[in-house]
Order: sequence, then C-alpha cells, then structure tokens
Amino acid sequence: MRKRHTPEFKAKIVLETLREEKPINQIASENEVHPNMVSAWKSNALKALPTLFERENKEQADKEAHEKQLEVLYAQIGKLTTQVTWLKKKSGLNPD
Repeated sequence: MRKRHTPEFKAKIVLETLREEKPINQIASENEVHPNMVSAWKSNALKALPTLFERENKEQADKEAHEKQLEVLYAQIGKLTTQVTWLKKKSGLNPD
C-alpha cells in the first residue's frame, strides 16, 4: 500500500530542498520518503511557479472586468429607473 502525503508535507520537503542546506538523499531519509519522490516534487514545484503568478494576474484582471461590468449595470439601472418614473408621470399612474 502506497503512503499518501499531504500538499503541506510536500511543500515543506520542497522548501527544505530549495534551501540547499542538506542533500536530497538526507532530506528524503529524514522524512522517510524515496529520494526520487523528493526530486519529482521539487521539479513539479519549480514548473508550477510561473503559473502561480499568472493566476494572480488573472484574478486581478477578472476583478477589474467585474467592477467595470458593475458600473455599466448600475448606469443602466439608473437610466431605466428614470425612464420608468417619467412614464409613470406621463401615464398618470404615479400617485405623486
């Protein structure tokens, strides 16, 4: 049966390898993980770094687009409210 490791555990091991204070074999031995797994986790983490920052940019762009859409919708609501008020006055339906 294969042992499953949490993302937090993997991140801790990868950070330890990136510090380069100990060899990968020693880190693997201390944490009871095969050195190939440690190397694979490190490789995956390094490959994922650029996409980490892309996600931040995408989230910011999505937020800005959402705020712009809200402005347009609020302007449209204001315009429609004014038109409804005007139509009520002209039609005599407004009790004012």
